[in-house]
Formats: sequence, structure tokens, C-alpha cells
Amino acid sequence: MTYQRPRRLRRVQLATPASSEKMMAKAATSAADHVFLDLEDAVAPSAKAKARGMAVEALRNLDWGTKTRCVRINDLTTRYAYEDIIEVVTGAREHLDTIMIPKVITACDVRFVATLLNQIEMNIGLEKKIGIELLIEEAAGLQNVVEICQSDPRLECVIFGLGDYSASQGVGIRSGGDHDYPGDLWHYPRFKLAMAARAAGIDPVDGPYGNYGNEAVYREEARRAAIIGCVGKWAIHPSQIQPALDVFTPAQEDVDFARKMAREYARAEAEGLGAVSVDGVMVDVATVRMLQNTLDKAELIGM
Repeated sequence: MTYQRPRRLRRVQLATPASSEKMMAKAATSAADHVFLDLEDAVAPSAKAKARGMAVEALRNLDWGTKTRCVRINDLTTRYAYEDIIEVVTGAREHLDTIMIPKVITACDVRFVATLLNQIEMNIGLEKKIGIELLIEEAAGLQNVVEICQSDPRLECVIFGLGDYSASQGVGIRSGGDHDYPGDLWHYPRFKLAMAARAAGIDPVDGPYGNYGNEAVYREEARRAAIIGCVGKWAIHPSQIQPALDVFTPAQEDVDFARKMAREYARAEAEGLGAVSVDGVMVDVATVRMLQNTLDKAELIGM
């Protein structure tokens, strides 16, 4: 069966340790569009094997509503990754939507996971296809991001992993995001990632902001990501969920005006006109194409 890439809301992706039953239960009832149960950084090596089973139990037994249900596996260079995939997919089956791969360096990393998923699905008779999300967290990964984003039809989402990327490039991070760089320190990697993702037809997502007590900086980082085309941002704490939703949800007045412009252009086009003025704004086919981003998101949200 060919993988049909679904449309999913990713305004906020909530990070949740797979080793904590309490946190997974809270995540299931949260307002996040997407929750990933983390087997990587949030879980100590001694707890990783047990956390796989805990993630499966949570996926199968908690009510996740309409959320995208994801598990972040361990780095493919570790001894944990292949068993993460096998045990979680075999156990969770149709209760799992996507697998998230950290620290992707080349397109071969994605193809390895896609091949393993294909084998598991055939072996257990799983008709549902599991999607792939991934993190760009290394300078080498960013260099290869175009090829990575084009690597496999299962790929749905690419995320900028700010923390590990900073370490990879030798960038020091100060508390509160203060630094001496003249401008947005992360503009280039964010923009390069977003452009590669959009060219491939997948979702670009901005990664974590660690100081969850500083909502103002979190909102600003989310706003900058949204401006260049990212569809959402990570939340490493429940307090970051609502700010992300605020930033990545279009205002109702903008949605209403977009629908009005689309209607007026359709009427003008039916009359043989190539452009029309709507409340002092010129609307042509290029304008309608830009409007579609807002209209598609509004439809997905249910606005």
C-alpha cells in the first residue's frame, strides 16, 4: 500500500517522557495537537527498555482524542533504536501515528526506518502506515536537509532541534535567549529547514525553547518561526501549549477576510476578470494562492 501523507495539525508538539505514567496521562488530556512520548533524552539508559512498554500501554489505553500520537525513538547510532521501533510499533499497532527520529544526518537514516517499518507492518498485518517525523540537530544534517526532506513518502514533518544543533555548531546559549549576534541567531537554519520542508510538501516545525518560565521569549521565537512558514513549535512544558496555539492559530478575522477575498475572486474569475479589488486590496490568482495557507489551516482546525 502506498503511503498517503495525511494532513495533521502540528501547532504545538508536546514532549512527554515515556517513563512517566503521570505525565503521559496529563498529555493525553492537554490541548496539544500532537504529543510525542519520548524514549530518548527524557529517559535514563537504565529505564529505556521499560519505557517502551509504558509508551505502548499509554498509547493503547489512554484517550488521546484527535491528537497525533508519536513516539521519539533513540538516536540510530545507539543500541536502543531498532528495538524501540519494533517493540513500539508491534505493541501499539494502529494506536500509533508517527515515529520521530532524532539526530538525522543523511537520507539513509530515514530510509532505514522506513524499510524497518515496512517489514514490521507486513509481518504483523498492520494495514495502517506509520508516518515518520525527524529532527535536524546536527550541522551535517542541516547541510543535507534538502535530500533528507525528499527521502521517503512516509516523511511528514521535519523539526529544528535547537539544543543539539547549538552544540554541534559550537554556539553558546545564554539564559533568556540573550546573545551578541546582530539579529536572529537562528534565522538561517530555520529558514533553510522550512524551505526544504515546503519544497518537499512536508511540515516544518520549530523545536524547543528550554526556559519555559520565560513566556515572552518563547512567544517571540514562535512568532519568528511562524513568519518564515513553520506550522508549529515544540512545548517542553504544558505552560508552553497555549502560547504556541495562540501564535500558530490564524485570527478569526483573518480567516473571514481570506474567505471573502476567495469568494470575490471566484466571482470575478467567472466573469472573465483576472483580478478584483476587495476592501481596497487587489486580489489575483497569486493572492488566492497565499490565502490558501490560511484557509487550509482554518479548515484543519475547524474554524
